[in-house]
Amino acid sequence: MWMLMESDRVANHFLVLVREMATALEVLPLEVLDLPCEAVEVAELAVRQARQTKFEVASGDQAAMAEVLTILRRFEGGGDVPDRGEIKRVLDYIGVKKWSDCYREVKFLDSEIEFHYSNKEMKRELDALSSLLGLMNYARCVLFDSVYGKSNQPVDGEGESRNHELLRSLDGDSFRCPISLEIMRDPVIIETGHTYDRCSILKWFRAGNATCPNTGKKLSSTELIPNVALKQLIQQYCLANGIPVADSSRKIRDITRTAAAGSLAAESAMKAAASFLAGKLLGGDCKGRNKSAYEIRLLSKTSIFNRSCLVEAGVIPSLLELLSSEDDGTSQENAIAALLNLSKHSRSKALIVENGGLRSIVDILKKGVKVEARQHAAATVFYLASIEEYRKLIGETTEAISDLVEMVKEANYRGKKNALVAIYGLLMHPGNHWRVLASGAVPLLLDVLISSDRDEVVTDSLAVLATLAEKSEGAQAIIRCGALPQVVRILASTNPRATMEHCVCLLLALSINGGEDVVAYLVRSPSLMGSLYSQLSEGTSRASKKAGALIRVLHEFYERTSSTSKATVLPREQFVHAW
Repeated sequence: MWMLMESDRVANHFLVLVREMATALEVLPLEVLDLPCEAVEVAELAVRQARQTKFEVASGDQAAMAEVLTILRRFEGGGDVPDRGEIKRVLDYIGVKKWSDCYREVKFLDSEIEFHYSNKEMKRELDALSSLLGLMNYARCVLFDSVYGKSNQPVDGEGESRNHELLRSLDGDSFRCPISLEIMRDPVIIETGHTYDRCSILKWFRAGNATCPNTGKKLSSTELIPNVALKQLIQQYCLANGIPVADSSRKIRDITRTAAAGSLAAESAMKAAASFLAGKLLGGDCKGRNKSAYEIRLLSKTSIFNRSCLVEAGVIPSLLELLSSEDDGTSQENAIAALLNLSKHSRSKALIVENGGLRSIVDILKKGVKVEARQHAAATVFYLASIEEYRKLIGETTEAISDLVEMVKEANYRGKKNALVAIYGLLMHPGNHWRVLASGAVPLLLDVLISSDRDEVVTDSLAVLATLAEKSEGAQAIIRCGALPQVVRILASTNPRATMEHCVCLLLALSINGGEDVVAYLVRSPSLMGSLYSQLSEGTSRASKKAGALIRVLHEFYERTSSTSKATVLPREQFVHAW
């Protein structure tokens, strides 16, 4: 579609290119190059043809362009939507005859908008691109009845499902920077061929090191070459596994730009599509409702404006009804995924709760037909828990917390992570602490610390434990389960900074709320002080503050006990005033 609308520019580009080639051949001294006669004749023929050739837009292209502009003007008018037959004629002309073809067009236009948005010199074309994207989104929703192929699976573009599964199966440790041990945001290659995160290797160089951290080889140059291929792979891996990548060194997708439609035509097209989908959800057959839920799922994934239009169209009550489709796991999955995306919109949370959606979503946690549906339900609970009033309601909903805890026990990585962040969000309401403890979460979380090989899950488990330890009951439950050795071991090992931060927070909370036996155990731990001092200089701001506070607690305990007993718990030189 974009190439069609750019036909004039493309034709002019080729015309300039061919004329420049002719000029180059004309000034080339063929007679002194000792070329065969045939070669000279071919060159002269090429010059004549280049001068005579006219690159003009085909009449069919011109007619299609005019029809597209007419369709867009009708959208801009805000009156009746364009005739479907007109839109179908244009799509047939450019070869878009299936839902998957239209899907690929939408993906391409969206990527072009992202590229143009990040390039100030190309922003003038954003209006046209946004209008075409709105048109193609509308066409995809309205013109195609099915999104399923022979395997009865959604067609997200050929091979995308397989690629998604492949990305989810990759070992994330191979994407970690050898210096920071965190997933690289901006991988760069140094002279030795080794790859590091840009911020980590720059910090290494600024510290006066002129060697490769891996090999120790002296570097003659500190030039950094971006590892673009690896960066793209890491971004895809993080997207497939739901890993947040929010780092200033990485040009992340700026979703705030999607708060507006981008053009008047795009705005009208999206509102028309939302109205159509809302009608299909209300009055369509099972296949039509499922397809509408899937379209809503796609449209609401990355666009704030799309979410707003869909909420205004009233799709939430109908999506909640689809959650009861126990015989159709696909419809249920699409509905809960759509609700998850919409729950990120400010007004959606209230509409979900007001329409009785809380009970339906909690039911999916345990009774969802597909694993993916249960994972989406847990993530939806997390977003609903961002509202204080709803944290209380969710906690009071029968089996909500116990089902989340059960998901931590039985689910795969994505399910565990979604359940953990949901529990963490619910713990922001003090009244939910005892419910989480009563559900048996503590021994389960400690088992995760021991058995999980995914740093993100370990980090989230520590965050939940640290929050529970802020109350005496939680601290005692954690201590009774024998958590201290494991937490100290994690802090002494090499882990991401977020993991270390939650470790320090947990140990400090246990020291304050768990009694002197905890402090005495920590004082006797030979590796602890070194780990805490390293957090003062290398940890996050929060980890540094908590580590300083814990060092003071341990120091005061040592001073107090050493003054009443000659028994030395630790050599005195291990305790140094932090400040």
